Amino acid sequence: MSRTPIAERVLVAGAGPVGLAAAANLVRHGIPVTVFEGGPGLSTESRASTFHPSTLDMLADLGLVEPLIAQGLIAPKFQYRNRRDGLIAEFDFGDIADQTRHPFRLQCEQSKLTRIIYDRFHGDPNLEIAFSSPVRAVMQNSDSVTVTVERAGKSETCSYRWLIGADGARSDVRRSLGIEFEGFTWPDRYLVVSTPFDFRAVIPGLATVSYTADPVRWHFLLQIPGLWRVMFRVAAEESDELAQSAEFVQELMAQVIPGIDRYEIAHTTLYRVHQRVAETFRRRRTFLIGDAAHVNNPLGGMGMNGGIHDAMNLTERLIEVWRGNKPEAELDRFEQQRRLVTKEYVERQSIQNKRNLEAADNEFRDLLRRTAADAALTRDYLLKVSMIGSLRRAEVLG
Repeated sequence: MSRTPIAERVLVAGAGPVGLAAAANLVRHGIPVTVFEGGPGLSTESRASTFHPSTLDMLADLGLVEPLIAQGLIAPKFQYRNRRDGLIAEFDFGDIADQTRHPFRLQCEQSKLTRIIYDRFHGDPNLEIAFSSPVRAVMQNSDSVTVTVERAGKSETCSYRWLIGADGARSDVRRSLGIEFEGFTWPDRYLVVSTPFDFRAVIPGLATVSYTADPVRWHFLLQIPGLWRVMFRVAAEESDELAQSAEFVQELMAQVIPGIDRYEIAHTTLYRVHQRVAETFRRRRTFLIGDAAHVNNPLGGMGMNGGIHDAMNLTERLIEVWRGNKPEAELDRFEQQRRLVTKEYVERQSIQNKRNLEAADNEFRDLLRRTAADAALTRDYLLKVSMIGSLRRAEVLG
């Protein structure tokens, strides 16, 4: 049997924000890339919608941040509240303006970023993108990766020098390699309700991002262009059918502001929440990034941002190896750094964020107030939630 010719390219499975960020960094350095995306086109789902300061700095280096900012909302502050005390604490990213070029969160749907990347790099001779082409299986040897791609109802095989799996939480790349996705699924679910209602008109001093703690039914408000997204916890004993009913949605929304019990609803999304990390982010010539490598609850907005950090960490090293400037052992540092940071920071912090909002006592409230009242504590906290701290931790891991 004849051997499949090796394409002198990097293959990226998945054209979400993480996969396209990886492709963009490679292409701008002259590395040829093919992207296989299972969907018929770029996704229109909003899904993640928070870009942290550290991520905006990376996107600026790719020449992508200005058009993204133009389509989003700048959020220089975020706050915590509870039902009894109202505003507990507010934090301003201006307090770490000496640590980032973008001392704010940007609220913008992830689908905006994928289109910006596509428009910026489409037509570059080093970039190929094929839609309706999911990668279904992976085989490897010492010098290449051979993938099975499903196209037009038929299976094709093709070989590449390296494979980056950015094909989401249900990654076929990860499954094909037999990599365990270690962790658990929370028994409760999250319901996201989108509404054009102007919450600022009735909540004085409301920030673009505002969390309201409650041991039974916490919620948070997050503004994106044209809409507010309101997220609620749905208890394990409440059925999917109940949670998605119009009456239940209105009952939840009525808890946000006393006296207002009817809202215009643009759309709702109910989903299960997972905390999982792949047992390895690298197997020979294949790498996992983004949701293919790790998933977590969305409180704190660390999922997509962590995935883009994966993409930049990996591709910066792959560029040097591709050019012959560094040995392949350099790629081991991606695994050492990003998996450990995911375990230490992203997973731990997102779990703590959930527990904080559900706390039944005053410990979290008092901690927030002490933190907000102390400049040094505020600075450390902002470095953590902006994910600047996790990037610094990665630098010392190997």
